[in-house]
Amino acid sequence: MQPIDWIVIAAGVAAVAWVNWYFFLAERGLANAAVAAVGGAGRQEIAIVVRGGYSPSTIRATAGQPVRLVFDRQENSSCSEEVVFPDFGVRRFLPEHQKTTVEITPPKAGTYEFTCGMGMLHGRLIAE
Repeated sequence: MQPIDWIVIAAGVAAVAWVNWYFFLAERGLANAAVAAVGGAGRQEIAIVVRGGYSPSTIRATAGQPVRLVFDRQENSSCSEEVVFPDFGVRRFLPEHQKTTVEITPPKAGTYEFTCGMGMLHGRLIAE
């Protein structure tokens, strides 16, 4: 094999490693987590913009109290057309350029992940 072959192989391996790290292992702003505001009827609420990811991607809320997550999907990518909360058995379709409300109640303190239907976009709800 020529030296250029080794360079191409190394670049390919590096690209695959970076993609896996970015989508599956990278921390997503735990220190910059948004706190759900308490509104009427003691329900916590926060808006999440869906555009190439979730913003904010980390939400802090109080365990044992209902949380209303308002997903504002501002794109038409097929990856973001669904949000899944596996710990709650919730799978919700997100229409393009519309807001969709998902209400859940984290039963205890902990971290609850949510993803797109394809598992490429990641977010988390931290119940305290």
